Amino acid sequence: MEISACFLASSLLLLVSSTSATDSKNNPADQLVAVINKNRTSHKSPALFDNAGLGCIALQYIKAYQGQCGEVGDNKKPPDSSFLDTFAPNCGVKPSTLAPITGRLLACQGTYVSPEEAFSILIEDRRSLQILHNKNHEEVGAAVSGTDGGAPYFWCVLFSNGTTNSSFVPQGGVPKTVRPGCFSGNDDDCSGAHGSSSAPWTMVAGIWIALACALAV
Repeated sequence: MEISACFLASSLLLLVSSTSATDSKNNPADQLVAVINKNRTSHKSPALFDNAGLGCIALQYIKAYQGQCGEVGDNKKPPDSSFLDTFAPNCGVKPSTLAPITGRLLACQGTYVSPEEAFSILIEDRRSLQILHNKNHEEVGAAVSGTDGGAPYFWCVLFSNGTTNSSFVPQGGVPKTVRPGCFSGNDDDCSGAHGSSSAPWTMVAGIWIALACALAV
């Protein structure tokens, strides 16, 4: 009876971990883009194309700050040459498809906030509002990442006037997966942007219980 209960417990843990991994539909970077487009359309500006290559580059933009929240500001930002030399290669984006960046929004917080709250933090003054509604934008890419899986948390939005489906094009059609963090446009669930997901640990626990059961037989 004890052995049956043991195997039942391990099976349930493995089932829960599998369900968590497959059913999670949570990418805060995509949610931020949705908030941005909703705000734009409510102000009679067109919605922007969510470009996965640009989203990946937004995540690289975050990583250039190396977790230094105090470095965020107008006078301290990655040089434009980083897009060609570092960001595009790290994302697997073809350099020849890079398009001009027409706007940048970046914020850093000591605690994780929802995409809606992040939007309010990013759009904090008239200048950022002008960036949001700039008529030159055609596409957008967003990213969010903690530092080594924890605080501080960076949110980044990049805008471009590139042509849909022909700018920021990744090799093979899919940008490289970069962790920690999430970027928009890639259909990737990323509930772990503000910490490690519990699913892997649940799976490990289930495996250990199963092994213990086998040894007890």
